[in-house]
Amino acid sequence: MSSSNRITKPHEIVERALELSTADGLVVIADEGSSANLRWAGNALTTNGVTRSRTLTVIATVDGKEGTASGVVSRSAVTADDLEPLVRAAEAAARGAGPAEDAQRLVTGTPASPDFTDAPAETSSAVFADFAPALGEAFARAREGGRELYGFANHELVSTYVGTSTGLRLRHDQPNGTLELNAKSPDRQRSAWAGRSTRDFKDVDPTVLDAELAVRLGWAERKIDLPAGRYETLLPPTAVADLLIYQMWSAAARDAVEGRTVFSKPGGGTRLGEKLSELPLSLRSDPNAPGLESAPFVIAHSSGDDASVFDNGLPVPATEWIADGHLNRLSTTRHTASLTGMQLSPGFGNLILDAGGEKSLEEMVAATERGLLLTCLWYIREVDPATLLLTGLTRDGVYLVENGQVVGEVNNFRFNESPVDLLSRASEAGRTEKTLPREWSDWFTRAAMPALRIPDFNMSSVSKGV
Repeated sequence: MSSSNRITKPHEIVERALELSTADGLVVIADEGSSANLRWAGNALTTNGVTRSRTLTVIATVDGKEGTASGVVSRSAVTADDLEPLVRAAEAAARGAGPAEDAQRLVTGTPASPDFTDAPAETSSAVFADFAPALGEAFARAREGGRELYGFANHELVSTYVGTSTGLRLRHDQPNGTLELNAKSPDRQRSAWAGRSTRDFKDVDPTVLDAELAVRLGWAERKIDLPAGRYETLLPPTAVADLLIYQMWSAAARDAVEGRTVFSKPGGGTRLGEKLSELPLSLRSDPNAPGLESAPFVIAHSSGDDASVFDNGLPVPATEWIADGHLNRLSTTRHTASLTGMQLSPGFGNLILDAGGEKSLEEMVAATERGLLLTCLWYIREVDPATLLLTGLTRDGVYLVENGQVVGEVNNFRFNESPVDLLSRASEAGRTEKTLPREWSDWFTRAAMPALRIPDFNMSSVSKGV
């Protein structure tokens, strides 16, 4: 057996790929993943399983008279025999490309991760050791209460190894867990949803979620038809997260400077420093936020206005995007920071909104004279990038609140709103808590948000969706 065939560990694969390179620069990203899941329907488990994955991304850079070009190639299930063809493919892609607009010197000087040569972290079905019995108890309670539970629990653990020709040797282990639970009446006419984000399933209790959903199904026993219009609306943390994640995806500095986003100032420039809300809102990201920890350095598999492969390994600091209600930062790479003259603000791995509120959502309901309480939003799409006008649908329960009490379930709506506008009109923010963004949970789960009270949320039309 050749020595190359014995190369199986992620750090060995990274090192071997670097050795094989004939390019001027090389970045190698090895992602070793494992996942465990449970699925259930009608108060019974249906499937469970564990999977493993490996993806290797090679980024070659080639210097030329007109500038530096880059080539990026990714492959899954990579073995030692695949390494040289993969490196050569990345080099060929770089040599066949024109100069990269975002070209920068590869990052240097970041201290090596002490666990770079350790085996990747792995999850297993053991992550559900305490959760599974509690789920069984939730099934029993649901059967007794005349409701059916559907949903899934998924836990992923990805170990990412980044090595570069400039000497970086970095590693980050990212756990990511999601729990989604639907409760339905036996006739399927009533449905309620709850979701949670977790790192290890030790802080989620399905019996608590089932009890919450039982209350909501009870509210839905009375049906009330309402027309489209503007209503005082309580947006729960999950809905706030979905809207603000989209806002941050639209917060690239270069796009704003070029007049293409809601953060562009009419006549030129950006809205940096502008007051976006009367509430003392702080929107921030922090790789070290407890319970929401994310990669402390840039991991970029491709380049765009908010990411650059040349920035791999660049430290990611805590960043306050909105400070005391004012727009404070827009996202930049090293390239776009130099283009725009703005501070370097690499992308974010979590998102936290805080306005100092202390009320729970239940307390905000109790303080509502008449308004709507949403469960979640879905099918969110952009209508107008200049205003960040979004449209989408409500789902799994819209409830009418009168004199501090929920009096029934109303029909679903299509909404038309801009999250930036919503921040300017929000009259109250509740207590910040960890939440699962329902619409974006396949891409982004690490969020903490308060509920927001919007005096005039635009329900633009009635929807027949569930």
